[in-house]
Amino acid sequence: MKQPRQNGSVASPACPDYALPTRRNVIKTAIGGMAAVTAASLWTPGGVQRVMASEVAASGIKPAAETLVAQLFKSLTDSQKKLIAFPFDHPLRSKVDNNWMIVDKAISAILTPDQLALVKEIFIDMHSEEYADRVLKQVESDNEEVGGFKGCSIALFGEPGDMAGDPLNAGKKSKFEFVFAGRHVTRRCDGNSVDGAAFGGPIFYGHAAGAFREKPDHPGNAYWFQALRANEVFKALDGKQRKVALLDTDPRAEQGTKTVALRQSTKELPGIGMGDLSADQKDLVKKVMADLLAPFRKPDADEAMNLIEHGGIENLHMAFYSKMDIGNDGVWDVWQIEGPNMIWYFRGAPHVHTWVHVREPVKA
Repeated sequence: MKQPRQNGSVASPACPDYALPTRRNVIKTAIGGMAAVTAASLWTPGGVQRVMASEVAASGIKPAAETLVAQLFKSLTDSQKKLIAFPFDHPLRSKVDNNWMIVDKAISAILTPDQLALVKEIFIDMHSEEYADRVLKQVESDNEEVGGFKGCSIALFGEPGDMAGDPLNAGKKSKFEFVFAGRHVTRRCDGNSVDGAAFGGPIFYGHAAGAFREKPDHPGNAYWFQALRANEVFKALDGKQRKVALLDTDPRAEQGTKTVALRQSTKELPGIGMGDLSADQKDLVKKVMADLLAPFRKPDADEAMNLIEHGGIENLHMAFYSKMDIGNDGVWDVWQIEGPNMIWYFRGAPHVHTWVHVREPVKA
């Protein structure tokens, strides 16, 4: 069963056996602004700087995704910029959805091969070493019918320049955001340009592994391990706690950016509050949070956790939904962790959709 994209193109269910070369064996391309490396630089026809592998090894420094975004922006032609470059405050920058293209054309129709390789490196570098290949494989398979990773879209907001604090670029900081969007993927790279927002704003991740309607155990799903961890929390609850945590109401509807709207108050938060959990149960919730953040690079994961803690761990609520239980097996496919300044909504039916928004708390 095909799922239409909002721009009229189509995405197909995932292919669980999709084979992807390990990216660790691919020499990183397009590394610009390396102060420690000055020789043997080459310029490709696409305008992206290459540095010899020996130079990268000698520098001992891995370029940040922000550095690569700046290099990508510098390589764009005027005609390319007309398609994917926008002012920083453009309203499109804050949009998120489960299956969408941020611009009308896929990156394969806009960028050169070298620029495409650079976009892939940017995407990879936004994820942790442990999960980067798994996430990339998910994006390739979920977007298989439109060309895989190359069938997705990007947009750049503002003008990325040298990044203050980046070991490869010690120049001034400028406001920018790189957004990557496709079926089951929205990622952002902003160099902390967006004040008080983890991940640069709302993000989305998901997976349809092998079929649009997954089996109860979600075989091959890249993110189902997170739901299994969350269900450990439910199993640890006593009968009274379960009555509070398990809801028979409909989960929140998926409405694009509205899905991640924050309540900014604890009064209407569904489920069981952290204050009603024992120390051991709270430790299990911490393990859930660790698994949720595991796919992302450490600076982004740390920032998200810091903002969540700033909002007060005691203000978080965890809810499970009895409706949409695939197989009626009591392993809850739909659940969430929510606080006044965050939502992590895992909707595992008919396949995994995950909506994420973490911001600094609203000042009283």
